[in-house]
Amino acid sequence: MADRSTAAVGVANEGGEGSSSARQGSATPDGTTTDEQTSGTAEDTTAQEQPDTEPAAEPIAGAPSESTAQDIVRIEAADEDTGPAEPTEPLEAVPPAEPVAPAGKPTKAVGADRPAEPVEPSPESTKTAAAPPAPAPAPAKPRITAPDLHSGHKLARRYQLAECVTRVDGFSSWRAVDEKLRRAVGVHVLPADHPQARPVMAAARSAALLGDPRFVQVLDAVEDNDLVYVIHEWLPDAVSLGDLLRTGPLEPHEAYQMVSQVSQGMAAAHREGLSHLRLDPGAVLRTVSGQYRIRGLAVAAALRGLKSDQQRRQDTEAIGALLYAALTQRWPYEEDAHGLTGLPKGVGLIAPDQVRAGVHRGLSEIAMRALANDGATASREEPPCTTPEELAKVVAGIPRIRPPEQPSPAYGVASFQQPPAPPRAGAPRQATVIAGPPPALPGRTGQVLKWAVAALLIVAIGLGSWQLADTLQSREGHSATPTPTGQKGGQASARPSAGPIPIVTAKDYDPFGSDGGENPTQVKFAYDNRPSTSWETSWYTDAHFGNLKSGVGLILDLGSAKNVGSVKVDFVGQTSVDLLAAPAGTSTMPTDFDTFTKVASGSGTEAKLTPKSKVTTRFLLVWLTTLPPTSDGHFRGQVSEIHVTG
Repeated sequence: MADRSTAAVGVANEGGEGSSSARQGSATPDGTTTDEQTSGTAEDTTAQEQPDTEPAAEPIAGAPSESTAQDIVRIEAADEDTGPAEPTEPLEAVPPAEPVAPAGKPTKAVGADRPAEPVEPSPESTKTAAAPPAPAPAPAKPRITAPDLHSGHKLARRYQLAECVTRVDGFSSWRAVDEKLRRAVGVHVLPADHPQARPVMAAARSAALLGDPRFVQVLDAVEDNDLVYVIHEWLPDAVSLGDLLRTGPLEPHEAYQMVSQVSQGMAAAHREGLSHLRLDPGAVLRTVSGQYRIRGLAVAAALRGLKSDQQRRQDTEAIGALLYAALTQRWPYEEDAHGLTGLPKGVGLIAPDQVRAGVHRGLSEIAMRALANDGATASREEPPCTTPEELAKVVAGIPRIRPPEQPSPAYGVASFQQPPAPPRAGAPRQATVIAGPPPALPGRTGQVLKWAVAALLIVAIGLGSWQLADTLQSREGHSATPTPTGQKGGQASARPSAGPIPIVTAKDYDPFGSDGGENPTQVKFAYDNRPSTSWETSWYTDAHFGNLKSGVGLILDLGSAKNVGSVKVDFVGQTSVDLLAAPAGTSTMPTDFDTFTKVASGSGTEAKLTPKSKVTTRFLLVWLTTLPPTSDGHFRGQVSEIHVTG
């Protein structure tokens, strides 16, 4: 089995983080970490091996005493056996202090290389003279606390924090509200003196320049006084891949769409020099339109200080792990991670189609080629995929996987009559009558009856026509009179039947744009009863209008206040839309967005917007909130027809 990438294995969920022991060293039974523990020091070894004897007579000046030489030999032997002991505190490169000699012996300065006088050395001076100082260990990483923020706190007098999503390693992630554009955003906040503050700012600015719609876009990166925060898109209608896998594995077409879009997106990012290094099921989002978006490009790794010398290979293996999980609902390693169960212990990496029945063979081989980067797969000796670009080409080369068939419409089951009860014993047997056309009457009697029926029908038609003509003529000569109270006909005409409401005029509406307009010359095509023509918006870099605005739309003028029952909007491509209404007493076309009230919402290519309660208004706003992709790689909304029904 191929070696496993450390980052692909140790990556944590977006909403949670790895254990503290994983970041600070392996835990020990006493609760400390290996970074905090040290082995026995040379002082301890010397103290244990030092013989408890009386010192010899004072030696001749300039020659070391016998006990001193023995002590040095013992210390050097201990150093050779156990290696240089790690000091409990960092050693500073300062001149050694003068040793304090025992009582009755002279105190002399000791040189850096050998003692100047034959004095009995202390363990510290002996260690310094006998062995070079060990390199100082890295100082313990100070614990950084996240900024003391709370819901309702406002950043830059614009972004109001609503809900804390993550708080770890000195930074916190929030769902917030952009009060200027009236939309939800995500915010990463960390202190300006955080060791990752500068890398996070650099990563956020680089990711913001990519502008690829397959990624959750970075909107802003700001250093404000003592805080650094990164603003990014928030997709309220999106679901993470981890949440999708909780209900079961993806069907083949959906898994194909996921790996295709993610590999193509990461290939584009690597061409611009960007990597992710934290691709996991929580970093891949699926929108209601079926598009997959990747969040945390470069920023997620910078927040946690992750680096790699093989960025392309690491991201490729992570995509392979995502595909493996999508096909099997299992994590492709022995450890359980991201809410998924790992593979059995000691089995190794086995192909997805051997883990679960019914897995698409081509996708199974692609997952293995992305994971087994040190060699070919066991099944078909295909070369491994080491970059997202290679993986995207392999995915594009497999035969087309058809989407699942739509379930057949639920038709009402025809009701069958119960068969007649069996005859009782002794009762005369009756023949079963089969429903069918009545038999013709025989002979002359039948012909007479046929002629009589035909004559009656002719007379009835004539009388009805004469009565209808007389009624129409009387209505033309006399004005309509009010229906008397209690007459049934009056009750039937009290409420007119529902019918189409004509649109008198319409106007494009772009209150948050720079020019305030959105193709005004094409507005008439949205209600001209010609499906071949349409009003279309400007093009944008993503489905959410390039994060420039919350939406665009059309204001419909019905001529006067009408009771609106529903509005049907035909789009070109899957589009999300809201229906808003102005107050009933509004007589002029509103220009302020706050004048309208949302009454219905929907999505699709044919969206039928039906208010839950009675709506009486003259002005309706058809407000587009997400746009479909176009063939040129951009996003654009197109409205072919709008029909209003009372």
